[in-house]
Amino acid sequence: MTDPQPTAPYFDALVAYGLRGASRFHVPGHKGGRSADPGLRYGIGDNALALDIPQDIHGVDAGQSPTPYERAETLAAEAHGAARTFFLTNGATQGNHALTLALAPQGAHVVVQRNSHASIVDGLVLSGGTPSFVAPEYDEDLGMALGVAAEALRTALAAGRVGDDIPRAAFVVSPTYYGIAADISALADVAHEAGVPLVVDQSWGPHFGFHPGVPESALRLGADAVLTSTHKIAGSLTQSAMLHVADTGRVPIDAVARTLRLLRSTSPSSLLMGSLDAARRQIAVHGEAMLHETIASVATLHVKIRRTEGLDVLDADVRHMPGVGGWDPLRVVVDVRGIGRTGYEVADALRERYDVNVELATHAVVVLLLGIGEDPVALQRVGGDLDEIASRLRRPGGGTTVPAPRAPDAVSVLPPRDAFLGPGETVDADLAAAEGRISCESIAGYPPGIPALLPGERVTPEIVTYLRRLVDAGARLHGAADPALRTIRVLPAGYGERQGAS
Repeated sequence: MTDPQPTAPYFDALVAYGLRGASRFHVPGHKGGRSADPGLRYGIGDNALALDIPQDIHGVDAGQSPTPYERAETLAAEAHGAARTFFLTNGATQGNHALTLALAPQGAHVVVQRNSHASIVDGLVLSGGTPSFVAPEYDEDLGMALGVAAEALRTALAAGRVGDDIPRAAFVVSPTYYGIAADISALADVAHEAGVPLVVDQSWGPHFGFHPGVPESALRLGADAVLTSTHKIAGSLTQSAMLHVADTGRVPIDAVARTLRLLRSTSPSSLLMGSLDAARRQIAVHGEAMLHETIASVATLHVKIRRTEGLDVLDADVRHMPGVGGWDPLRVVVDVRGIGRTGYEVADALRERYDVNVELATHAVVVLLLGIGEDPVALQRVGGDLDEIASRLRRPGGGTTVPAPRAPDAVSVLPPRDAFLGPGETVDADLAAAEGRISCESIAGYPPGIPALLPGERVTPEIVTYLRRLVDAGARLHGAADPALRTIRVLPAGYGERQGAS
């Protein structure tokens, strides 16, 4: 029987309709590019405009079932080992919102990894669910979050039990921004022993499972639902992602489909969906070969980086750290502390001198994010760029980190929905005005990306001091209405007590 993975049914149908010269008496108004601004046509090309078509075109996503669109999602499910895969056109954010709505409806309790993406908390604002948090392991030396340990998840799930009422689900992240994968098999065992599904945000690992040199897919390691941001590494267009549901029955597919209908635009981008179909074909057919070549180039780059005095790079040895189950070589994490400079300074120098733009900089590291088919010449060149920058910037003394405060152990004072939608007010972010008040905001210093404050939690002196130190060092505050932290949005004094919270 012929393997269907080398085909791309939706993308091929899209191209067939878009480029055959069909008369278009439907949206969009640019009519395949004819009515588009000339600058837009020149900038993105007539072919892109020709393929920008609406939903419900016969022979593309309408007509006799299975339509090309249905076949495309089926092929994606087969490639990733899922019972059902959904294409997402609002990124993994859309998937996180759908999963929280499906698994954490009003009043339901879930356990969430502390440094989960902000869209998990946003999803709980939408759903009305109540989280308690499990902290990942943390490397104080590099200021870097690792994975959640199985025992930590077990403790969090037990603490969340109230009589016979157990948490509805456990949400964890693997891999992290730094390429650190958790021990998903162990986490799945713990979650399933407690009777709850394990949901894994694998946004940064859409290529997992397609080469023995990268970690296995969380879905094949026992997770019940997995998100993959295909655009981040595997070659689809920005804002496209996939949500994969396993055949375990712990995450009801019909419920997820229902919540996705609530969140999905009635005008989804055909370009994004077509890129998902094509990216799935490429990684399923050629992914192993492409990854093999890229991983070999990464090994050469590591050698080159380590030849530079004061520079080091993370490698597979991170597997010996607590909470770590695997490592992704497509993240080149360069430790710059040995040259006496911060990652922010090195990233600025790379950009200003060589127009090299990195994915992430922290006090201790710069992170280069690679695609599945990275150019080996470009990797060798960036190794030389790092060497020159290190030679020019090097100064005596080691670099520093900003240690994250210990995450609160207690459940939030209020559910995120109540705090976010409550009668908030903006106050000066000084301790006299803000201390003890309940936050309406989700604020994470990036890096390291661990939320220091979430809607429904109290503002403490330690949190304010930590966030200000990050701002002073050049970090960004994600989720803050005032990124400079001059002000903060909180609930009125005593609001939590008046609502019966403790």
